[in-house]
Amino acid sequence: MSVKPEAASALFAGPFALATLSLPGESAFPALVTAEGQVIDLRVAFSSAELTVRGLLDAWDTALPRLTALAADGTAATGPLADFRVHAPVEPRQVFQSGANYRQHVIDLHVAHRAPGDDRPEEERRAEAAEIMDRRAAEDLPYVFIGLPSSVTGPYDEVVLPEWAKKPDWELELAAVIGRPAHQVSVEEALDHVAGYTIANDLTDRATVFRRDMPQIGTDWLRSKNAPGFTPLGPWIVPASSVPDTGDLRLTLRLNGETMQDESTKDMIFDVARMVSYASQTARLLPGDLVLTGSPAGNGMHWGRLLRDGDVMDASITGLGSQRTPCVAEVTP
Repeated sequence: MSVKPEAASALFAGPFALATLSLPGESAFPALVTAEGQVIDLRVAFSSAELTVRGLLDAWDTALPRLTALAADGTAATGPLADFRVHAPVEPRQVFQSGANYRQHVIDLHVAHRAPGDDRPEEERRAEAAEIMDRRAAEDLPYVFIGLPSSVTGPYDEVVLPEWAKKPDWELELAAVIGRPAHQVSVEEALDHVAGYTIANDLTDRATVFRRDMPQIGTDWLRSKNAPGFTPLGPWIVPASSVPDTGDLRLTLRLNGETMQDESTKDMIFDVARMVSYASQTARLLPGDLVLTGSPAGNGMHWGRLLRDGDVMDASITGLGSQRTPCVAEVTP
C-alpha cells in the first residue's frame, strides 16, 4: 500500500532520519530523509547498489558522520518524500519485545485478565498489581521475550487480522534500534550501542496470549504476537543524537480518530538503557535489531474494544513521526 506522508516529515526531531523507500515498480532502497522532506538515495551517496539500512547500521561509527554531512548538503536530493512509498525502515535479524513495562498498563491488564474464579473487587486486584510492579522494580527484573522479524511491516501498510485472532489489540511502543553489537553491556554503556529510535505497534491477539489447553506452560507469544504484519514499524529511524531524552516522550494512538493511548515514557518501569542492558546479558544484540520497550495504558482490553475490519490506527511518538495503519479482515477460502 502506498501512502503519501506529506506532513509526517516535519514531525521527526533533528536534521535527518533513515528510511527505506521505493518508487512504483522499483526496488526499495536506503534513504536519508531531511527535515525539509527531501530524499537522498544512499545507494548513490555511498556508491553501493546493494546497500541497505541494516548495512549502514553494521558500519554505524563510520556511516553516521557521512550521513550528517549529507544532510547538510542541499545538492544531493533525489526528490520529495511524497513521491515515495515508505517501508519498514530496517529488516532486523532479531526482535526483542518487552512486556509489563508501563506501570498503569500492567495494572489495567491485571484487572482485565481476571483469572477464572477470581471474584475479588477491582480495587483489591489493582492493589495487588501495583505491589507486583513495585517488587519488579526493586528486584530490577525486566520482562523480555523474542519476536519474529517476519511480523514487521511498513508504517502505512494494511494490517491483516487473521481469522483465528478473536481479540486483536494495539500496543504502541518506543523501539530502540541497535547500532553496535552488544553483549553483556552495563546499563551505563547500553545507550552507546543504540543507533536511533523508531515507532513500533506490537499487535497482540489477547485471546491466545495464555495457553488454555495447558495453563501450566504459560504464555504463547508465537501465536499471539507474530502473525505477518503484526509489527508495523517506522516510518524511519531517528538518530539517537536527535532524541537525547527518551525518558519523557509522548506516545499517542488514535483509533478511527478517537484517542486510546496517550502516555509519557515517564511511566516506564525500566528505561531504554535498562532494557538494552538486560537483553544483552543473555543474547548478543546485532546492528539493526529492535528492542521494543513496552506499551502504555489504553489498550483495547482496557476500553473493551478490540480491532476489527475497517479500523484505522494513527500512532505517533514525540520526535519520531507517525504511522497510519488500516485493518482488514483476512479473507479465507
